[in-house]
Amino acid sequence: MILDCDPGHDDAFALIVAAKFADLLGVTTVAGNAPLELTTRNARIILDLCGSRAALHSGANKPLVQPPVFADYVHGKSGMDGAVLPEPSRPADSTRAIDFIIDTVRANSDVWLVPTGPLTNIALALTRAPDLAKRIAGISLMGGGRLGNRTPTAEFNIWLDPEAAATVFSCGAPITMAGLHLTHEFQASPTRIAAVEASHPRVGSLLAGLLRFFSKSYVDRHVGFVGPAMHDVCSVLALTHAHLFESSQKFVAVDVNGNHTRGMTVIDDRQLVQRPAATATVLERIDADAGFAAICEAVAACP
Repeated sequence: MILDCDPGHDDAFALIVAAKFADLLGVTTVAGNAPLELTTRNARIILDLCGSRAALHSGANKPLVQPPVFADYVHGKSGMDGAVLPEPSRPADSTRAIDFIIDTVRANSDVWLVPTGPLTNIALALTRAPDLAKRIAGISLMGGGRLGNRTPTAEFNIWLDPEAAATVFSCGAPITMAGLHLTHEFQASPTRIAAVEASHPRVGSLLAGLLRFFSKSYVDRHVGFVGPAMHDVCSVLALTHAHLFESSQKFVAVDVNGNHTRGMTVIDDRQLVQRPAATATVLERIDADAGFAAICEAVAACP
């Protein structure tokens, strides 16, 4: 897989799980939770912590159309507040993420693209190289859902760059979607954070610090949450631990024009016989305990 991310606390765990359980061909970064220079720095730090030598390439520093907006109200000014993290070992290998995605897909068969942030890089790659849609194994993304968080109807990743999301959802490639209705089931409770901390004598405490900061952001801002929703790692686990999920086949489209629904993923849940053909595998349920066990196993494998 190629993991396209904007770290971000939950992206950090997606990176760690991908490094342990997947053939991680490379990592690309995009502006989203934080500005591009910070998401790239954060990705390098996490790759260092988990001992991954995967290539790292930075990409788009803003959405296709609208100005950038960052989620420091959730992730802090650094994009990964909550722990004193080591300095990155080196910068990104290049600033040519789009070229890396295109070249890597063309040189390898059955590559999964796994975007856990705004879909800008993926849309740019598909637009520049339309053949990618038929070459890739699929796109496993975190975004959208049957509810919103940035607005009542729109999840942050899709809301931030709905034009890119519309390009991706209509590209014809197999799509697996981890939306908010799923990821809100996958919360890092205090018990689960303690398990992450106990998984590794050095890295565990750093990651637990990140999760406790992330948890406060969520618990303070939501009703009924016991911890933060671990959105992004679901898109990796959907490929590496597919047995943990229940899913359905649905037609999904992205609204780019609505005054109240811009960035909404419109999921056709009608029971009509005559309805549009499915365009996405929509993840519906997750075995959360087993999912966190996999996270702890990946953390334990850090050097």
